[in-house]
Amino acid sequence: MKQERSYPVIRVSRKQTLRCQDGHPWIYADEITDQPEQVENGSLVDVHGVRDQYLGTGLWSKTSQIRVRLLSRNANEIFDEAFFRRRVRYAIHYRQSVMAEDWQNCRLIHGEADGLPGVTVDRYGSVLVSEILSCGMEQRKQLLYRLLAEELAAEGVSLEGIYERSEGPLRQKEGLSDCVGWAAIGKPAPDPVRQILENGLLYEADVANGQKTGFFLDQKYNRLAVRRLARGRRVLDICTHTGAFALNAARGQALSVTGVDISGEALQTAAVNARLNDLSVQWVQADMFAYLEEQKKAARKPDFIILDPPAFTRSRKTVAHAHSGYQRLNRLAMQVLPRGGWLVTCSCSHFMSRSEFQKMLHEAALEAGVSFRIVEARQAAPDHPVLDGVPETAYLKCFILQIV
Repeated sequence: MKQERSYPVIRVSRKQTLRCQDGHPWIYADEITDQPEQVENGSLVDVHGVRDQYLGTGLWSKTSQIRVRLLSRNANEIFDEAFFRRRVRYAIHYRQSVMAEDWQNCRLIHGEADGLPGVTVDRYGSVLVSEILSCGMEQRKQLLYRLLAEELAAEGVSLEGIYERSEGPLRQKEGLSDCVGWAAIGKPAPDPVRQILENGLLYEADVANGQKTGFFLDQKYNRLAVRRLARGRRVLDICTHTGAFALNAARGQALSVTGVDISGEALQTAAVNARLNDLSVQWVQADMFAYLEEQKKAARKPDFIILDPPAFTRSRKTVAHAHSGYQRLNRLAMQVLPRGGWLVTCSCSHFMSRSEFQKMLHEAALEAGVSFRIVEARQAAPDHPVLDGVPETAYLKCFILQIV
């Protein structure tokens, strides 16, 4: 029996109705056919389909193209503190299940995939890093932070602090200003540079100034896959950033490892990480395309190349341009590698779909005049779950190829 509804009702088009019924939790502004004159920003609204059927309840954002982010499709749901506590608790218990001891450093909340739209929370031991990209969740973030502290305490984890990194153009689209700094949970601010352990390797993660939330946690097990294949190989890690792939290759007893990045600051951190683990890696500051061009003429070429570039596209409008960039990068790597050589190639843009990325690899191989076999088609670690019907959560592609 449905409870009596007190929320404003938003009605949507047939196209949006079908998208919702297919599992997608976003309601786009141009698909809304009817709405009340005044809806409070960040408030809860009911969404009805083209036949006035209930589709779900979500958070209203008056300035974003994503006008509503659904929280639940249960018409009897009560959106009180107990509701959000359950969502936080389920997220924590899920990581404990799929990550085991690796949940010490992991993605704790993965937005829509955990039923908390627009919310990212990463754990680095006793410090959390949050990113809030939804107006509705911005209004509820202090509740969320308290619940995180309480639920983690129940699991024996005492938090030192929560560092918020809510910034950038997506915040602006929600009508929100940037919010960066330590969130108050009753303790003095800890050191933002954390030392973390991943796959038996130590790293420095700067939660205040590093990329994303301080470290790329999603590649955790892809790095381990590289380690298993690296023995006796001459490894070249392109876009090494702070050296995580390169250091896993070195720990895997590669013959030699070179890490290349355009950022001198990132390479300084990579060198610190190498020293923490007593591993030898040659660090080179260079443009990735130029360096691979040089490698084509090198006397001693690598036989194992890792490509983990930043996203080449952040919108559907630039996918064709990104396809061209990825294709050029992978073609160059394939031209450098000998027969039997290994290529680990990644894309972190959800706009570049898995099928599009695989098509690009085929075209790159044709241009390079080589053939390859797909050894593994991987994705993000399971602390970054993919929600069925929401392709945006399947953003990371990682293919392990062998040139044949």
